[in-house]
Amino acid sequence: MITHLRGKLSYRCPAYVVLEIGGVGYQVFISMYTYSRLGDNPEVMLLTHQVIKEDSHMLYGFSEEKERSLFRQLLSVNGVGPTTAQLLLSSISPDEVRAAILGEQEEVFRRARGVGSKTAKRIILDLKDKMVKESGEGMTVLPPAHNTMREEALSALVALGFPRAGVQKAVHHVLQESPPPMQVEDLIRRTLKVLSS
Repeated sequence: MITHLRGKLSYRCPAYVVLEIGGVGYQVFISMYTYSRLGDNPEVMLLTHQVIKEDSHMLYGFSEEKERSLFRQLLSVNGVGPTTAQLLLSSISPDEVRAAILGEQEEVFRRARGVGSKTAKRIILDLKDKMVKESGEGMTVLPPAHNTMREEALSALVALGFPRAGVQKAVHHVLQESPPPMQVEDLIRRTLKVLSS
């Protein structure tokens, strides 16, 4: 299993890139989300997921672990293949996908080409419980921008040595007491006060 590739970007387009490593060019399929994060760097590292079929070996690349993890979860849903998962993550950001699953917002998935009502319902049904367990029991679904802020605050506080479960509860408490708009720095400061009390 190939878990990541680091190499020179010899070609890029919104659907795939070609990474040159040791004189070999690897075609790696990507989402618009990852494409927008490539920047102008001549050399990049992509996390990968390999899909092996009878007639093809395909590599899918991701700029972040949260997108690769979500891609793999989507593949576990009956009727969702790698192409559909890639299109979905090109139409909607990973945070929006998670928020739509937790909020049972079927219409969000229908923005992606090839995803109808039946597939949208199946994604929500199959993945909602897993997402709730990951987020912590009883977490409130926040709009995507707030989810991003929450994740940044979580990462910062966990990096400071606080246990993730306790941080999740404290961040949730702060967001309920003082709903956004606020800066991520404010959220971290207020959460620190809750954790210290």
